[in-house]
Formats: sequence, C-alpha cells, structure tokens
Amino acid sequence: MARYTGPKTKISRRFGEPITGNGKWLTKNSNPPGQHGANKKRKTLSEYGLQLKEKQKAKYTYGLLEKQFRRTFEEASRRRGVTGENLIKLLEARLDNTVFRLGIAPSRQAARQLVSHKHITVNGEVLNIPSYSCKPGDVISLKNKSAVNASITGFVRGKNPKFNWMEWNEAEMKGTFIAYPERESVPENIKEQLIVELYSK
Repeated sequence: MARYTGPKTKISRRFGEPITGNGKWLTKNSNPPGQHGANKKRKTLSEYGLQLKEKQKAKYTYGLLEKQFRRTFEEASRRRGVTGENLIKLLEARLDNTVFRLGIAPSRQAARQLVSHKHITVNGEVLNIPSYSCKPGDVISLKNKSAVNASITGFVRGKNPKFNWMEWNEAEMKGTFIAYPERESVPENIKEQLIVELYSK
C-alpha cells in the first residue's frame, strides 16, 4: 500500500498548497521547509526542476509511490487521446480517490484505509485494493456492517455537486462512477503537460 507517513504540513509548505490535507497551517507558516525559512535564497528552478516538482506534487496529492505513478503514466500513454488528460483521468478513477470524492471519507488517506480494511464494496463485492481503477457504471458503497458503524458513517458528508462524473445516493449510502472526468472538472492544480514532458525525456 502506497503511503506517505512523514509530516504532511512540510509537504504542503514545500509546494505552497494544501495538497495533503487542509491548509490551516499554511496561513501560519507558508515558508518552504528548512532551517533558514524565508531568509534562505531560493534558486530559480530549471526546466527539469519544474517538471520534477509537478510530478512530485501529483504523487503526493494522490498518494502514490514512484513505481505506481510510473505504471499509471505508461497506461495513460497507451490509451487514445491526450496523455496528460488520460493520466488525470486514471488518477481520479482510483478506488481510494473515488471514495474520497464521493464524500465517504474526509481525505484520500482515510479513504485508502477504509478500502484496505475491507469497508468498501464495488458492485456488491468487497474490494480492498486502493489502486483499483473504477470503470463507468461501477457502484461503490459501504459494506452493510460498516454502514451501521457510527465511527465510519460519522465522517460521511456526501458528494460535492461539482464532481459531476459521479452520483451519490445518501439514503442508500451508495455512489456510482458514471464516467471518467474531463480535465476542467478536476480541481487539482496540476500541470500534467510538465509531467508528460518529464517522462518523454
């Protein structure tokens, strides 16, 4: 299971965005990490540095390790269409991300834990693989036993209306992955073209 267990705020400060959770600490200290803080002279990043930074940002955002991210990119490049957009679609279609987008879990890390601990079903079958790629028509829900567990349902907040590639039935605690999202519908601030250029070297 791919996961980052270090300080989340440090990663958010590195990129200047709340990519691993809420950004409440960024308002207190938005300087990049390091003992010299704001006084340290920051070098202008090279073209390669910008591309690498964008790839790292995407990896931390979706919680993938290098090998997984590379495999996802290779799958995106094999598919028809724009490779960068395909990459975002595949990342968004991951089961852990879908559980998070449906509002079943408050964060991607929490969603990954729900999936790994067998609380989530896909089309009625328990699935504990966070990297499972959802397909249009897949129905994602909490396992019957988990759906009556207050410690789990207490975090369910329902889907954000702007995520129009999914449907959420609050009464049945069930969501449907309708289609792969269009790039403009995904709110993440990731310049996927830089990642494509990095891997194309």
